[in-house]
Amino acid sequence: MLKFNFSDFEFECGTDEAGRGCLAGPVTAAAIILKPEFSIEHLNDSKQLSEKIRHLIHPEIETQALSFAIVHLEPEVIDEINILNASIKAMQECIKKLQPQPQFIIVDGNRFKPVLDIPFQTIVKGDAKYMSIAAASVLAKNERDAYMDRIHKEYPMYNWKKNKGYPTEEHREAIRKYGITKYHRKSFRLLPDQLSLDFGI
Repeated sequence: MLKFNFSDFEFECGTDEAGRGCLAGPVTAAAIILKPEFSIEHLNDSKQLSEKIRHLIHPEIETQALSFAIVHLEPEVIDEINILNASIKAMQECIKKLQPQPQFIIVDGNRFKPVLDIPFQTIVKGDAKYMSIAAASVLAKNERDAYMDRIHKEYPMYNWKKNKGYPTEEHREAIRKYGITKYHRKSFRLLPDQLSLDFGI
């Protein structure tokens, strides 16, 4: 059973990101403050939900939110500051957009950096424990999937519509065959045998 609040503050926001482990595409974060009467039957950690359920509850989450924001950080930023820092930055950027400003932040995972001097708590597997983090995880996942569906049309050979940029065998095979695109994260190990390829030429 998901809990509504971690703190005693009225305006507590939950935040989460999607796409950390991908080879291509942005890392996408969402932050959300819930209305006190917030109640959605199937809400859970987005990884536990089918795509159908995620899309079904997405508009409900937005309607029942007091405030929410979603941010994509592009591969160039990920390559420049690394994926952990990019994930944190994306969540921070979302939080800055919320109105009213949150009084407390709960974050999925175990790493975060202060933003706007707001107190925060990191919570491992928070998306399976708190409604706001679960709601943020659904928004981030859906918005990132939609982004990958859009860029799939530009580069259909990587089948991002299906793999969403994750390191599937099919995705890696396409990288071997076609090389990389502007959407690939160049700081990631895109192929398992990349080092021998680089030095063997």
